[in-house]
This record gives sequence, structure tokens and C-alpha cells, in this order.
Amino acid sequence: MTGRDLTNPAGTAPPPRSKRLLLVALCLLATTAFVALGIWQVERRAWKLDLIARVEARLAAPPVPAPGRADWPRITRDADEYRRVTATGHLLPDRAVRTMALTEKGAGSWLVEPLVTRAGETILINRGFVPPDWSAPAGDGEGTVTVTGLLRMTEPGGGFLRGNDPAHDRWYSRDVAAIAAAKGLTDVAPYFIDADASANAPGAPVGGLTVVTFRNHHLIYALTWFGLALMAGYAVYRLLRER
Repeated sequence: MTGRDLTNPAGTAPPPRSKRLLLVALCLLATTAFVALGIWQVERRAWKLDLIARVEARLAAPPVPAPGRADWPRITRDADEYRRVTATGHLLPDRAVRTMALTEKGAGSWLVEPLVTRAGETILINRGFVPPDWSAPAGDGEGTVTVTGLLRMTEPGGGFLRGNDPAHDRWYSRDVAAIAAAKGLTDVAPYFIDADASANAPGAPVGGLTVVTFRNHHLIYALTWFGLALMAGYAVYRLLRER
């Protein structure tokens, strides 16, 4: 005999009671986590429904003047995006950029042009969709113009899994700061405007193609988490009933 404890040799599993207690603890932890995640999704759903209601109210409201320089620091995505606004000034077509776009009219670009207002402020205007072979017709955008559309927040970084390449004038998102820097623009608003269809004319960019949708699957996610919590709770019940 070597004196080894034969009641629990090295490498054997813990006694059944210890295993049950460990499983009960893990299942209780999982139940708590699943319930917390379900509650979080319920809260997210309430926030999303409130956001949708606010955006729908903005879309139905009459347009207001685009926020000026004094209001720029207070503009936020939740409070201002998709607000209908108007801006008057003259366009700078020589400093326009085209950003990649996939729309109901196919693949092409958004034509983004700076507009200098009467107050000397610069607002980037997404005039609308243009096909790859588009060229501006004579007189397009000349003189003083008034643009009506939706206030949109900047889209930094890029899009379509590609980063913007200002050095080669390749744009995949409407990054206000990057476009302003690349085109030498100053006093630029921290947002851009998606023009609506009111300015559409033969040969001009096609506005009014903004798609306003919000994914709202939070109820499904909440039910999934609560269902997992019930399963974990039932496992605790079965483990505690076992002898």
C-alpha cells in the first residue's frame, strides 16, 4: 500500500453533490445574465420606438431654416437627424465630390456640393443620385439656389467596407470633416443636407431618394433572452430536485 486516498483517487471527478452545486451556481448565474439582457432589450425597444416616433414627426413637419453657426455645437443625431430644413446660397460645383451609392435607380454616386449661404457659412448638399457617366448640364446649379431636404449627420470613416481616399478623390461615405479638408472649405456645418425631389429637373441629380428605416428587432431579442432565462431556471429546478 502506498498510502494514497482510495476514496477520491487523483484525476477522478468530484462527488455528484459537488457537481450539482457547481451546475446550480452556473445556471443561476446564466439565469441572472439572461434576465438582465432581456430587460436591456426591452429598454432598447422603448428607446427605438420613441426615436421612430420623433423622426416621423420631423418628416411630417414643415421645413425650417438649416441650423446656423451658433446652433452647430448643440446638434445631435437623436435630436436633429432627418429634420426637414432649407438653405439658400450659391453652390461650388468645382469643389463637389461623388460618394458611392446604391439606390433604387442602381449603382452610381451621390453628388455632394458645398453651398455657401448668405451668412458666409458652408453646408454640404447631397444633391442626389447621378449615374457613373453623368456630367452636369449647362447652367446646372448656377446662381442663387434654395435647397430643401433632410438634415443628416456626418458619416466619418468610409462605407461599403472601404475607407475614404481623399488623396485620390475616392469617397465611400459623406464624411463632412474629411471632404471639407480635402476641398479647402472653411466654416463648414457639422452636418449635410439630403436634397428632396423638389429640385429634380431633366439631367439634374435625382434627389429625394433618402431611405429612412430603423431596424427594430428588440422584442425578438428580448423574448429570446427571457426564453433562455426560463430554460436555465428550469435546469436549476431539476438539479435541486435530484438527490
